[in-house]
Amino acid sequence: MARKVIIDCDPGIDDAVALALALFDPRLEVVAITACAGTVDADQATQNVRALVERLDPPKIPRIGSALDPGQGAAVSNGTLLHGEDGLGNCHWTPVSRQHTLPSDKLIADALRGNPGEVSIVCMGPLTGVAKAMGRDPALVPMVDRIIMAAGATTGIGNVTPSAEFNMHFDPMSAQTVFRSATTKSLIPLEIARELSFGFELVDKLPPKYTKVGAVLGEIVPHFCRSARQQLGQETIHLHAVLPILMLAEPMLFEWEEMAGDVEVGGELSRGTTIFDRRSPRQWRQNMEVAISIDKSAAYDAFYNCLKYAAHDS
Repeated sequence: MARKVIIDCDPGIDDAVALALALFDPRLEVVAITACAGTVDADQATQNVRALVERLDPPKIPRIGSALDPGQGAAVSNGTLLHGEDGLGNCHWTPVSRQHTLPSDKLIADALRGNPGEVSIVCMGPLTGVAKAMGRDPALVPMVDRIIMAAGATTGIGNVTPSAEFNMHFDPMSAQTVFRSATTKSLIPLEIARELSFGFELVDKLPPKYTKVGAVLGEIVPHFCRSARQQLGQETIHLHAVLPILMLAEPMLFEWEEMAGDVEVGGELSRGTTIFDRRSPRQWRQNMEVAISIDKSAAYDAFYNCLKYAAHDS
């Protein structure tokens, strides 16, 4: 039986790859895709989700939630340096349909109420929408099956500041709300994403452009590879947003450890840093499982198999 999921994302090229995998995987039923600000602003993120779903054209169209304004506390940084001004490699795709969409927090609430205990939330971007949904109705918390986050770092080595990962740094208050919630949580931190690297060979292995998935990814993935080389001097990219999809498809890829984690919301140097209590004895209560290793060979195989299946079905 397919696992029901809400995908909360801020596309972002790696998010677009993850969506392409999830929408065509028979093991997953994507009941909603909710946009959030992060890589790009709220309006652009919503437009990107709509445009991607239209172009991928999955057999079952999920409901789409519009991104919320993160407010005054949001970081001024974004991901346009690597992902392009529009977040999708400067393709400037404009969605054709203009159907009414609910705000992301309202759609998350509706999906959970409609399927209590059955829906997992996959968080690929900042946790703004999920936190606001919990604030809207605290009764939603026990209705969540699991929250799976591609976010944070256990090593203290970030990617947007020396110590903070982008999604946590962008909206640390929302991240702290989710971390402290009485939900079942799985965290796939930045250092695990760095275990899987993709060079330009990824472009060669993308599906043919006559498939819908191949047409979409063939336009945006090369931009990501070029930007990493030009802006960062790196020959490889990492697809952090893909890892929760691989986890759902192939749970045995990861090794997990129960940890007690929290998020720093203040501090000039430490905003958005994820902190884990590893004292002996530990003083904080364990509140999530954290991926501590990944079977790299099996993960590459799973990724490319998911990609082939998505192309075949599109």
